Amino acid sequence: MKIPRVYRNLDKILKPNKVLVLYGPRQVGKTTLLENFLTQTKLKYRLESGDSIKTESIFNSNDIETIQNYAEGYDLIAIDEAQQIRGIGQGLKILVDHVPGIKVIVTGSSSFELAGQIGEPLTGRKNTILLFPISTLELQKLYNAHEQKELLPERLIFGNYPEVVSAKKRSDKIQLLEELVHSYLLKDILELERVKGSKLLLDLLRLLAFQVGNEVSLSELAQKLGIDYKTVGRYIDLFEKAFVIYNLRGFSRNLHNEITNKSKYYFYDTGIRNAIISNFNPLDLRNDIGALWENFVVMERLKKRSYTQIPANDYFWRNWQQQEIDLIEEREGKLFGYECKWQKTEKKAPKAWLEAYPESEYAVIHPENFMRFVA
Repeated sequence: MKIPRVYRNLDKILKPNKVLVLYGPRQVGKTTLLENFLTQTKLKYRLESGDSIKTESIFNSNDIETIQNYAEGYDLIAIDEAQQIRGIGQGLKILVDHVPGIKVIVTGSSSFELAGQIGEPLTGRKNTILLFPISTLELQKLYNAHEQKELLPERLIFGNYPEVVSAKKRSDKIQLLEELVHSYLLKDILELERVKGSKLLLDLLRLLAFQVGNEVSLSELAQKLGIDYKTVGRYIDLFEKAFVIYNLRGFSRNLHNEITNKSKYYFYDTGIRNAIISNFNPLDLRNDIGALWENFVVMERLKKRSYTQIPANDYFWRNWQQQEIDLIEEREGKLFGYECKWQKTEKKAPKAWLEAYPESEYAVIHPENFMRFVA
């Protein structure tokens, strides 16, 4: 099954003498997206891999003439897995500054490494887009709203990675997810941060997986793992930068009874989350459907905002009286509160929220109305 991606026409985003940086988790289809574009473009291009010693030597040379000769005669230079080239940023800066009209695309799975290398050298010289696992927004090109609702149980259990979505058999989906977790998920962290082993990282991810939708205490995690809480904080930061988990912080306008010193963590993909805890049971045999639905809605909304360029700050809200709202968006000068419920309900906004923020809007997101929210 070929799923049309939101960025399939990169021509509209490519600009002369600028680098188009395509980020995203491993195995979400960045290379496929790049290769599909190259097969259709009329530009004369040169495609390289970040693990090429020859390519690395050229971009590490910092020699204008060498890089000019490398690009001579081409309209487009494309580098896949560019984070593997040390010092890539300075080489790309020379390329776009000294080759008139050149267009450049680089892909990278590791945001912290690639951003660290290209951030300062390419200031004002790059456009950045983030590719997620398959989104509801993209699937609506294949399925109508009724069909998307019918697909929800499978998406909540097996997630949205392209290969997993395309697989027909349940056993194939499980095998693909287990391969993703054990072969790809932590690869960037283990390679680039010199973390000694994956067991501790996976143990930490399991603890986070069981706390989806709840505030997380770093000191409690540290105690359970028998390590320093600063180390836990460092590992969680790496998970965020490697597109494994997403950090949602508490919202407050400095009211004394609002909780802001903790975060909630959601997985970029519910299938990955379920693979980490080895639970692929059907929804009617699970006790975590509320957490799965909340994770799904928050991430699908993030995809929509990213793909349709809706600028917003997002948070959760909770006070010491245990009143809470799953997702708060601060946009257009207003506050929007969203509660995620697997069962349709007419639940009203918490009284304390309405008293503190009477101009805010509020809605409950459930399977009957989720399409309007995420697509």
